[in-house]
Amino acid sequence: MKHFFFWSILWLLLGACSPTEVKRSFIKVNDKGQFIRDGKPYYYVGTNFWYGAILGSEGEGGNRERLHKELDFLKNIGINNLRVLVGSDGENGVKTRVEPSLQVAPGVYNDTILAGLDYFMNELRKRDMTAVLYLNNSWEWSGGYSMYLQWSGHGKAVVPAVDGWPAFMEYVKLFQQSDSAKSLFANYVKDIVTRTNRYNKIKYVDDPTLMSWQIGNEPRAFSDDNKEPFAQWMADVASLIKSLDPNHMVSSGSEGLWGCENDITLFEKIHADANIDYLNIHVWPYNWGWVKADSLMELLPQAKENTKKYIDEHMMVAKKYHKPIVLEEFGFPRDGFKFSKESSTNARDEYYRYVFDLIRQDRENGGLFAGCNFWAWGGFAGQVPGHVYWEKGDDYMGDPAQEEQGLNSVFATDTTVEIIKVENEKLK
Repeated sequence: MKHFFFWSILWLLLGACSPTEVKRSFIKVNDKGQFIRDGKPYYYVGTNFWYGAILGSEGEGGNRERLHKELDFLKNIGINNLRVLVGSDGENGVKTRVEPSLQVAPGVYNDTILAGLDYFMNELRKRDMTAVLYLNNSWEWSGGYSMYLQWSGHGKAVVPAVDGWPAFMEYVKLFQQSDSAKSLFANYVKDIVTRTNRYNKIKYVDDPTLMSWQIGNEPRAFSDDNKEPFAQWMADVASLIKSLDPNHMVSSGSEGLWGCENDITLFEKIHADANIDYLNIHVWPYNWGWVKADSLMELLPQAKENTKKYIDEHMMVAKKYHKPIVLEEFGFPRDGFKFSKESSTNARDEYYRYVFDLIRQDRENGGLFAGCNFWAWGGFAGQVPGHVYWEKGDDYMGDPAQEEQGLNSVFATDTTVEIIKVENEKLK
């Protein structure tokens, strides 16, 4: 009986710990400018998975069975870092905006999506995966700048698909000049950063599952005369996050030069800030005119050359401040500029391989090019024939509502998947 009691207690103690959960330390930056996780350099090939919180919910758009399937598949191909949108802002039913929204009015939250975020983060924790959570967006597809301006009395939010891009950019550049809009966002930051996860009872500030808080997706000044207010706002938000959460890194979400009015001095100023732990850049060969829809493979050498130049220019800033740099968004269209998941991805595969090789080479040399998150994971999403843009009821995939569904998505059936798996094996 005595032995039975001993083994029963031991079994209960062991059973209290999930067999899949590993005790981890927070990811930090060492004095060499490298990411360190559990005392070892941390380099990675990750992905963008912006819809994670929606998929993790039990309400409209939620699909936990698919979420489990996606995360298990990603883990199996070596992806352990996901860049994720915390939630969208504003009312549902607006053209090109992701829904359902998280923040439906200032400080008023859809608890179903908050539960989805908590569930998603807990599922990552179980699988020893990490997340970068971004809190804002320059662009209309998740609300962001434009919704804070509307809520603070600057008129109805401008929608580029309806009102045009010039009108949109004139509108959103007011964000950093509006104390009331910035105050609403600061309140939101406080609400999210200080959350406790309802599924594991761990405060977000205490959870190493989170790699970093990110100020926003592609934050921009949108005009030369707005550079100073923009830089100051970035510094203010970084300081606010650090005051609430000294355990985690803070990142900008910047595109690099393209997000800084082509001013490398502005990019440097933002990332020299002590509260910004590492550098971000994005690269979009098609969007930036390096390749054309009808000549993706023919212009691929030019895309590679321009990509390397763009990385190297920002790498100079990284070396100056001894901080890692992450290529946090990059995409390449499917062959023939087609959207169907049945279409081939030969040009994209070659481009991805090129980017992954740059990271691996830097790892071998102890360099600062620490990782990437390709845009974006489409996984097991199904496609609905008959329309190109997202409509309510469609599966979520890597392409947000304003983009052609399938164009930049990496599906579980794509040949790209094997390349990702092989590259992650090399980075171990």
